[in-house]
Amino acid sequence: MSHNQQKGTIQVQSDLAIAQNNEKNDILPITTIAANMGLSTDEIEVYGKYKAKLSYEAMNRLQHASQGKLVLVTSINPTPAGEGKSTVTIGLADGLNLLGKKTTVALREPSLGPVMGIKGGATGGGFAQVVPMEDINLHFTGDMHALTTANDTLAALIDNHLQQGNELNIDPRRIQWKRALDINDRALRNVVIGLGGHANGIPREDGFDITVASELMAVLCLADSIADLKERIARIVVAYTYDRQPVTVRDLGVQGAIAMLLKDAIKPNLVQTLAHTPAFIHGGPFANIAHGANSILATRAALGTGDIAITEAGFGADLGGEKFMDITAPAIGHLPDAVVIVATVRALKYNGGVKLADLSTPDVTALKSGYVNLHKHIENMQRYGRPVLVAINVFSQDSDEEIKTLQNLCAADGVTAYRTTVWADGGAGAEDLASAIIQAVDRGGDFKPLYDNERTSVTDKLTTIAQTIYGAKDVSYSIEAKRALRQIERNGWGHLPICVAKTQYSLSDNAKSLGAPSGFTLHVRDLIPKLGAGFIVAMTGSVLTMPGLPKHPAALDMDVDANGKITGLF
Repeated sequence: MSHNQQKGTIQVQSDLAIAQNNEKNDILPITTIAANMGLSTDEIEVYGKYKAKLSYEAMNRLQHASQGKLVLVTSINPTPAGEGKSTVTIGLADGLNLLGKKTTVALREPSLGPVMGIKGGATGGGFAQVVPMEDINLHFTGDMHALTTANDTLAALIDNHLQQGNELNIDPRRIQWKRALDINDRALRNVVIGLGGHANGIPREDGFDITVASELMAVLCLADSIADLKERIARIVVAYTYDRQPVTVRDLGVQGAIAMLLKDAIKPNLVQTLAHTPAFIHGGPFANIAHGANSILATRAALGTGDIAITEAGFGADLGGEKFMDITAPAIGHLPDAVVIVATVRALKYNGGVKLADLSTPDVTALKSGYVNLHKHIENMQRYGRPVLVAINVFSQDSDEEIKTLQNLCAADGVTAYRTTVWADGGAGAEDLASAIIQAVDRGGDFKPLYDNERTSVTDKLTTIAQTIYGAKDVSYSIEAKRALRQIERNGWGHLPICVAKTQYSLSDNAKSLGAPSGFTLHVRDLIPKLGAGFIVAMTGSVLTMPGLPKHPAALDMDVDANGKITGLF
């Protein structure tokens, strides 16, 4: 069942059942959705009846079309209680269309790792979903497979270079490029390869990242053309020589081959919501280990096809929200015209110390205590100088007193909080929020970047993020991180923005520290230059780039019958 069971008078259904029942009766051919957007049949490449990719011609045209307003949706730190950020994002887009604003939504693609694990998909829920839900959450148009293949082709080419004489003098102990797989598989975090004698390669330690953590995923999402994609791939640092000089894909001479494998994956995917709002779903970097936003090509396409484009940034505003402002928006060339922070009464009570099993019991005191988490996220987004609104994703168990209390707390912080019931009511459940967005996107404001990339050192940028966004007192660096910092400075890479890899469950690097911790130290264990993506990843705490499966993986509840009908998918 979905976390957002707000339907009330209608029997609660699973997200899958709602999607399947409504797809059967209401889903439109994707050619109709495209035509309604002003796209000709020559500007899309159909994948069956209900999915399509933009052609290169359409992709390039929409990048230079007149742009609408951009709304960023982010949230408080995720909890087991559920927040429903994607659901609200989709419902808000549907609500804006109900009010006569031509709106397109841009989202990330789901990764099979969380789908088979515990988090679930990324298609929303209830009556605020993108469809075809099963296709999107599974293999979709093959983008994830293309990225996995490209990543592992590059890995194979590196090892072949070692085998064939190692002309670049690569130190096998300093190869940075890992293999990838789009599933949670903890057993592959650290492996030894090249065993079995001379014909089987050079023995060395290696490891796997989940595909969405591959730098190629970030590159795909930040590139604005095939030419840019190829150049970004060429800049990727894959290893260091014995005398510690960087080795790039350009040095290997295979940027063309890797870009070729991604020639279709770079095209944004077009689908629709249950209410027939156009939806671009493209790219899937996680915000706890990468920048956490869909491709800039998809966002620009959304901006070029309507009055308002709605997009989201992964996990809380401390990760996805900050990275969108400081990394993604400059790449898009369009700052958000308004920001929505999604919160739930349940999640804030959880932050206030209430156990998961007791969250249905009204508790205003715990709500007030846990509000500090939302307060910090509001403060963080307000500092960028854009209008900030709060969406309360209402659950049926929320009391009127709790909702009113939350609205009053937000008002004291200078923002208005709007009740949304999009899981149960679709776009109609976000009309108040949508009306406020229409007003907010025209208010404007002076954007204030968090730091100056060119004039601020790596350590000062990290200190600014840690103290301003997270509430930390200090930043500490491991011996490995200090060594990496010297290498970054020696190679002149210090002008790049910082992409912090951190647990999504806390403002700190300790997943169990809820609310709004302060006075803590942010522990940086490594600094990894991602020259293709154009940022430096700061690995903090114990965050992993290859997750593991839970004790009861979601896969245990999934099945498919003789007619191909899927069950158990959320």
